[in-house]
Amino acid sequence: MEFLDPQLFINRELSWLAFNERVLADACNAELPLYERLKFFAIASSNLDEFFMVRVAGLKQQLASGVAETAADRMLPAEQLAAISERVHRLVVESSRLWVDELRPGLVAAGVSILTRDQLTAEQKAAARAHFSGSVFPALTPLAVDPGHPFPHLRNKSLNVAVLLRREGPKRRRNVRGTSSLAVVQVPSVLHRLVPLPAEKGMAFLLLGELISLCAADLFPGYVVEHATVFRVTRNWDLNVDEEESEDLLSTIQEELRRRDRGAAVRLELDAVASPQIESQLTAALKLEPADVYRQQAPLQPADLMALLDVDPRPELRVESFVPAVSPALRDVDSILDVIAERDVLLHHPYESFDPVVRFLEEAAEDPDVLAIKQTLYRTSGDSPMARALSRAVENGKQVTVLVEIKARLDEANNIAWARKMEESGVHVVYGLIGLKTHAKVALVVRREGNGIRRYVHLGTGNYNPHTARLYTDLSLFTSRAEIADDVSALFNMLTGFAVAPAWKRLAVAPMGLQEKVLALIQREADKARRGEPARILAKMNSLVDPTVIRALYAASQAGVEIDLLVRGICCLRPGVPGVSERIRVSSVVDRFLEHSRLFAFGAGPNPEVWMSSADWMPRNFLRRIEVMFPVEDPVIRQRLLDEVLGVALKDNVKARRLQVDGTYAPVGGEGPPVRSQAVLMDLARRTSQDPKPLEALRHATAPERRDEPPARPVPQTAS
Repeated sequence: MEFLDPQLFINRELSWLAFNERVLADACNAELPLYERLKFFAIASSNLDEFFMVRVAGLKQQLASGVAETAADRMLPAEQLAAISERVHRLVVESSRLWVDELRPGLVAAGVSILTRDQLTAEQKAAARAHFSGSVFPALTPLAVDPGHPFPHLRNKSLNVAVLLRREGPKRRRNVRGTSSLAVVQVPSVLHRLVPLPAEKGMAFLLLGELISLCAADLFPGYVVEHATVFRVTRNWDLNVDEEESEDLLSTIQEELRRRDRGAAVRLELDAVASPQIESQLTAALKLEPADVYRQQAPLQPADLMALLDVDPRPELRVESFVPAVSPALRDVDSILDVIAERDVLLHHPYESFDPVVRFLEEAAEDPDVLAIKQTLYRTSGDSPMARALSRAVENGKQVTVLVEIKARLDEANNIAWARKMEESGVHVVYGLIGLKTHAKVALVVRREGNGIRRYVHLGTGNYNPHTARLYTDLSLFTSRAEIADDVSALFNMLTGFAVAPAWKRLAVAPMGLQEKVLALIQREADKARRGEPARILAKMNSLVDPTVIRALYAASQAGVEIDLLVRGICCLRPGVPGVSERIRVSSVVDRFLEHSRLFAFGAGPNPEVWMSSADWMPRNFLRRIEVMFPVEDPVIRQRLLDEVLGVALKDNVKARRLQVDGTYAPVGGEGPPVRSQAVLMDLARRTSQDPKPLEALRHATAPERRDEPPARPVPQTAS
């Protein structure tokens, strides 16, 4: 069976929106501390920003050009845009309800009032106007819109205030639209967005956009303000770079970054009380359709509310702080390199500290026997200790080569800045292969030992970013195994020089065979099942989109393979279809930390084959990126991954949601004690930081169960 029926595939964009709905559901969870709920509220909003900037913008470009990329679900761009608009408008309604009915009243109950201009007392109004006159007014530039003043270009995601004006007295200024004139005031990004106001008890704040709306008349003397409202524009933010024609890729991308702020508008967000006249004028000026307008009762930029955490330290309003544990394998050791020389070492972030990864490079930078360091950097922090260590290594006479991916979406400017700094310090910086993003997370240390050379390798599923390593779940593997080191050396030679991809000894590398390796592993389990042997696939990833892999999983399910997929975000596979995917179960965990690790296990026996990877199962990862999938050969580490990562996640019945045949998600539930996987792992990290024995008990409690019979077909649910 070829599985060509488009009904077997869930649309990618709608699947992503389902993920964001799960994020917003955590903001609705009254069991979470108030500021944690506010955090998820802000994350859901910022997620939508990127979705419109990239995915919706891409669909609009396809529609305008008349050229459509045909996905397995066969939805055309116009159909997808219509479905997205309907789904996002429902999501905005739910966000507004959540703010009005739960979050804002919750803040008030906690003594924190986020006021609107209509709610101010006389004392608060006077304080607001004084703040406006002294700290805000001098930074503002009112912009008229009329035949002599064209509509201003507004930056992507910028907050602005639209003002309808009429001339005082009998001589009213008229324009082609009638008696009212439109003006725009940009809300300065350099000013604090929360304006403190006096309060009888607790704290009170006015959002900066509301303050400018309140005092808009001060900007237009001689005019009466008929209406003022906050609005926000989202633009196409994707880069358009022809690498083949570019003589200097770095300069080309820098130029594109300057142009990107002038991308076409793709969304207009308005305050719910904005006048129809303002909406129609803004929509026309931005060349948008009515379906592109989203009215909200909540703040248009919820991330501004996170500033409350800086002024309100009360612990009861936030989650308990968590300090990552130091891995027992690396605790109190003088040299990380000496430990790696003896055995492989696994780190499970953020439960275990990312510091050893930084220390790995810092130690190599200072070690007089280290000859060379090579590393890929896809996204790193603004104050990267890793980049500093690499620069220090150059000062100490090491050969240092860093492949910086300057096309990492939304991090291009940050990566260019680090590339420039490292080049200035003497690091040899390269930018990868034309037409491919380097997404693999690999570091190589070459050390002189005795009469020979030994190589030390770090391979990861997440970025070399100490900040996100405390927020994302990821995996790190240190090894000095010769065959893996051979492959990593060959990978760097291919990336930095003229080298044909070798026959890889242990790694699977995209786009030179990673997809084929995944398909072969799935096929192997299907062949086992057809022979009547036990067969099993466990896979954890961020996204599952690739239609070829999905069809292989359908065929494996038909053959009798039991398949459990932990897919945090997009999943285009439709589980529970009779005769096709009854043996496939898909669940998603959205919790305090962003699930980000990629881990795959193939086999139903006591020693399944286990792989870790930088790649999701998506066409872009298989075909348009440099990715690495690497085997876990140490039996102790392999078992730990099966128990601690896959086993615990599969037992989650608190935060996990199960994908249904109709594309909706439902709580896993079930009998037995509640298991919240991230809470289990945080507790495990706290206990094993003093004593590694709790890990042994975990193995017996959470080992993935064998499934000999297919489960009952999931019950379809109506989409909410």
